[in-house]
Amino acid sequence: MSMATTTMSIDLRAATDSRRAREVLLLPLEFGRNIADLMVTIHHDPDRGWHEAAVERTQDLKLSPAAKVFHYGCEIFEGHKAYRWPDDRVALFRPELNAERLNASARRMCMPEIPVEMQLLATHALVDKLRAWVPGFEDSALYLRPTMIGTEPALGVAVSRTHLYLILASPVGPYFKAGTAITVWIETEDVRAVRGGVGFAKAGGNYAGGMAAQQRAKKKGYDQVAFLDAIERRYLEEMHAMNVMIVEQDEIVTPPVSGTILQGITRQSVLECAPDLGFRAAERPIDIEDLASKLSEGRVREMFAVGTAAVITSIGKIHYKDKDYTVGDGRPGPVARRVYEAITDVQYGRRADPYGWMRVVE
Repeated sequence: MSMATTTMSIDLRAATDSRRAREVLLLPLEFGRNIADLMVTIHHDPDRGWHEAAVERTQDLKLSPAAKVFHYGCEIFEGHKAYRWPDDRVALFRPELNAERLNASARRMCMPEIPVEMQLLATHALVDKLRAWVPGFEDSALYLRPTMIGTEPALGVAVSRTHLYLILASPVGPYFKAGTAITVWIETEDVRAVRGGVGFAKAGGNYAGGMAAQQRAKKKGYDQVAFLDAIERRYLEEMHAMNVMIVEQDEIVTPPVSGTILQGITRQSVLECAPDLGFRAAERPIDIEDLASKLSEGRVREMFAVGTAAVITSIGKIHYKDKDYTVGDGRPGPVARRVYEAITDVQYGRRADPYGWMRVVE
């Protein structure tokens, strides 16, 4: 995608410490724990619009305790990755879709949109300066966290007049232990989102609201929680931080995006590439009672979680209404492996990119 339509330049105020980067990459890369030493900041106000864009030293923010982000949840974010290729180039996976989704979240949360070209310019500038932080070993990447917050220091219930956009970066390994299948608790009390709400937006409150159910699932011995629809408590929607898919015969099925489910970039990519791998792909409601019956009868042979962090992670067992249901043989299945390899081979530059998904950082 061309970035010629934005006239904004990025002020490069600091350089990375390559020695520190090498030290960090020798550590176990727990997801999101190690933050790179440079970040992007861009400010916004009604008079100047987006201005003062910079790559600068990662540092604490100076905010008024009355900033609206603290009181009214004026916050949205994104997540995507930069990958090191065998020839040492670094590339981004569909970053324009993340930029477009951030703007969709901004519209819903009454925050200013930031031009896609500006977001891409800032992302490329940051990743270019952080090449030393991009790990090169298997299943690793530089995770990018664009974020926008309302900074106006005012306690009145109203939209924020001033905002800050920033991008953090973190070298990461696998979100889940590689080669294993996770277990999932189907939540029947709490709900994640309702139509007309903000479930489709990538806003922090969606994740905070799911923490209680996620903690209960963990205490009961399950890795993740999955939510049902808020009206009938009948249809599987999504997990705490991931989309979900099932495999029935040779068809990959995922719940439709209907205002309550995040439109995942990896989710979209699976739907696009599945036919080329010999699988039909469909978006339709997944009735949890029907799913339980099909699991018992062996008609649903695989389930997997889908997302930027998890990529494709098999689900080996679900718990619903006091009963465990094993998915297939409880181990990662062949469809999940096939889709995982197809997507990650493109992300890591191990095969040609027939879809035009990747953006090389120049």
